Amino acid sequence: MELSSAIGNLPFVGPVYQKRLSKLEINTIGDLLLHIPHKYLDFRESLNINRTNIGDAVTVRGEVISIKNLYTKRGKKLQIASVKDKSGEITVIWFNQPFLIRSIYPGDILSLSGKIDWFNRKKTLISPEYEKLTGDGKPIHTGRLVPVYPETSGLSSKWLRSKINFAFSKSRSDIKEFLPLTTIKKLDLVDLGKAIENVHFPDSSDEAEKGRRRLAFNELLFYQGINVFRKISWKNNIPSNKLFFTPNDITKFTDSLPFTLTGSQKKAIQEITDDLKNKYPMNRLLEGDVGSGKTVVAATAAFVSFINGCQSVFMAPTQILAQQHFDTLNSLFKIFKVRVNLLTSDIKKGDIGRSDMFVGTHSLIHSKIDFDKVGLVVIDEQHRFGVEQREHLIKKTRNKTIVPHVLTMTATPIPRTVALTFYGDLSLSTLNELPAGRQEITTWIVPSQKRDGAYKWIYKNIKETKAQAYVICPLIEESSVETMQSVKAVTKQYREIKLLLPNLKVGLLHGKQKSKEKTDVLDKFKKGDIDILVATPVVEVGIDVANATIMVIEGAERFGLAQLHQLRGRVGRGKKKSYCLLFGESISPKALSRLNALQKSSSGFELAELDLKLRGPGEIFGLKQHGHPELKIASWQDVDLIKDAKNIAEEAYRYPSKYKLFLEILAVA
Repeated sequence: MELSSAIGNLPFVGPVYQKRLSKLEINTIGDLLLHIPHKYLDFRESLNINRTNIGDAVTVRGEVISIKNLYTKRGKKLQIASVKDKSGEITVIWFNQPFLIRSIYPGDILSLSGKIDWFNRKKTLISPEYEKLTGDGKPIHTGRLVPVYPETSGLSSKWLRSKINFAFSKSRSDIKEFLPLTTIKKLDLVDLGKAIENVHFPDSSDEAEKGRRRLAFNELLFYQGINVFRKISWKNNIPSNKLFFTPNDITKFTDSLPFTLTGSQKKAIQEITDDLKNKYPMNRLLEGDVGSGKTVVAATAAFVSFINGCQSVFMAPTQILAQQHFDTLNSLFKIFKVRVNLLTSDIKKGDIGRSDMFVGTHSLIHSKIDFDKVGLVVIDEQHRFGVEQREHLIKKTRNKTIVPHVLTMTATPIPRTVALTFYGDLSLSTLNELPAGRQEITTWIVPSQKRDGAYKWIYKNIKETKAQAYVICPLIEESSVETMQSVKAVTKQYREIKLLLPNLKVGLLHGKQKSKEKTDVLDKFKKGDIDILVATPVVEVGIDVANATIMVIEGAERFGLAQLHQLRGRVGRGKKKSYCLLFGESISPKALSRLNALQKSSSGFELAELDLKLRGPGEIFGLKQHGHPELKIASWQDVDLIKDAKNIAEEAYRYPSKYKLFLEILAVA
């Protein structure tokens, strides 16, 4: 049976089961064999019935003496069997499985694996796994390390074990090794066929781990292979505008800034400008903590594009952030007479004159405007845009044969393992320093009983220091799109704060407001005409008000660490002492540990690593929504394996004859 065969080719797997299997992303025989267990039950210890003890997880083998249904006083149906071996007899009980009396009969020889406990004052085997013993066949569900698989409604681990056992026996000869023997030995991996056998039918935990490790390596290798292919194709097949400049040109711009660049900003600028000199386009990711100065670094690259007579395009995920970039860039480029235009859904094509720089949102993608000569595309908060969106924007240049340099940015620090795996086709620059003068933000976890006292303190702080505050309300539903339910929640909070603090000016901001209304609210907040801005997190990114010193996060337990850190980074941008207050209801121990971590650490990179362990990259970076599925087999703690996979992928393209089979499979995928 070929691995590419449809799963429906298995016996007794009709349309209903096919639909259930598709929910587990199992559509072929190969998919089924790569559906690996998430844990194992150790039922290797086989004992005579008279040697079993309360609390033991054991396997017993014996003959069924009797089996019947029994009803409890509360009307629950039990299945009770009596099983004996040469040493004695034991009661076996199952709960609400009446079909058992039609499949198990007196005289059947059973292997039973489960836990021994008391039931009705008798030593009893409770809800064990079972199977009939016939001939010389090895047990599948008992008497071994029994795999437990990710399940879905209507598909139990027992059913999956049976199908995997059958599929493996029929397709084993079709499992072909695609890595050279020298590579397998060098990395201490097991053969592919052996790896699949080990994860499903291990004799020991060590065997199971060796199997998982090899399959995890395969998963990572294919990710890295695609990354390397993209990177090589980008360099070899795509021409760009080679930009010319001197060190004095860079100095001319950086000397005009009203602040001194950090060491990491200078390093990032050097890496980026080195890329701009190449004959192939830059494809670089700039990551940095909140407030680390990414915009200035990107602006330096835009200045190089400008002096070469080329346009630059800045793309932001929200209109608010686009407006923020527009204001910042206008300020930075004013003395150089760079013409910056803001392009949003509210601006028509005819309103846009000749421009050196465009700043906008998704409107840049969907607009009918084609850009004349784009030297640089900057995409902020890159995880909010998919690969297809980026490519579509790049294609909007009138000269289709020349691809602009691309700089993507994110304020969410990315753990190195994620960067190596998902962004391996991008060069990476990191800003890990904060500009001089940035103050550390004091973070407090506020229990519900101290909420009123906290708001009294906020009132006093605002009155005494003439500062401002944010109050952020969580999205009610886990979605990247703001819902009306969320709007109602933030509106309710707005009304409550107005009643609680009647002497303060309170503003409301959410994604469902019209563009002009949002702009007016933000302008008032920036001017100091609003003391407290109540908002949803959808519109928070990019708001930069130096006088805002207090960040209140309602429902803090609903947020991940990465987003909490980003929200906190909206304050502490001026000279005044800043604070972040975390409010929550019914905070679980797991959520509390997250909030405690935020309280103790100000490093976005440390918090990103912890968030990765707690939630995975799909939740943090929106990878699922943007063409990056989460890892199914590999772990984010497999740091060495990730590095090995990257090295072998690069080696494969250097020595294609050695890795012919791998490259052929990769090309098909």
